[in-house]
Amino acid sequence: MHRPKIIILISLLSTLLLLFCATTGPGGKKSLILISTKQEVSLGKEFAQEIDSTNPISKDEILNSYVNQVGQKIAKISDRPDLKYHFSVIDTPIVNAFACPGGFIYIYTGLLNIMDNEAQLAGVIAHEISHIVARHGIKRLQKVLGFQILLSIALGESSQLTQNAISAGVAILLQGYSRENEFEADEFGTYYMTNSGYNPEGMVQLLEKLKKLSKSDPKFFEKLLASHPPTDQRIKKVENQIRAFDPKVENLPFFADNYQKIKDRLK
Repeated sequence: MHRPKIIILISLLSTLLLLFCATTGPGGKKSLILISTKQEVSLGKEFAQEIDSTNPISKDEILNSYVNQVGQKIAKISDRPDLKYHFSVIDTPIVNAFACPGGFIYIYTGLLNIMDNEAQLAGVIAHEISHIVARHGIKRLQKVLGFQILLSIALGESSQLTQNAISAGVAILLQGYSRENEFEADEFGTYYMTNSGYNPEGMVQLLEKLKKLSKSDPKFFEKLLASHPPTDQRIKKVENQIRAFDPKVENLPFFADNYQKIKDRLK
């Protein structure tokens, strides 16, 4: 190959890398992402419509407003504040939360019921925002469904194949992520919640609750291990991360009273 052609090719590849190199973590961490933000939001809307139509979304305006207020507070200081985040509560006793690409986050009332303070809720929300920041959902969907199918969904194609892909995509997102992804979301989440003014021990408390629940409910334990790292490892990593923070973070609030008023609405 002639030298001028090599130079042109290298220049083209460099340009493409710059176009698709996106922020995926605190401190300006970058990754190669083939789906644009606009396409990601379109994907998220399609998945959200599927979820909203097949799940009992809470109509409690006070509850939804509270969750949204906490969520927006954290989203604002995340590394993807450009997204418009949506927070919804699914009214079922399942202990779970999950995120769809493009800023759509769902929390089950079952999870809200086991928590004791707003810092724990902030831990959940910050963890899910971190999955979106790191584009874990996009990476997983692209790997399983393929780039072309994701583009078809993003473009709003109405074929049966596309509709089946949307249902499959929701199922994939509900399955959870790799252990590496979960550790990363814990790390980013602990960082974000602390920067939002919440005591990071809320994340440890949350993980302790999940650990306790897994011991009392074997089915929950099996489901948790299917997609998450062992809870002991998650707790240890978060505790080590907190030790490296400014000692003043131990004085940050938990907002237990605020949370209890909202929790009472779930009874």
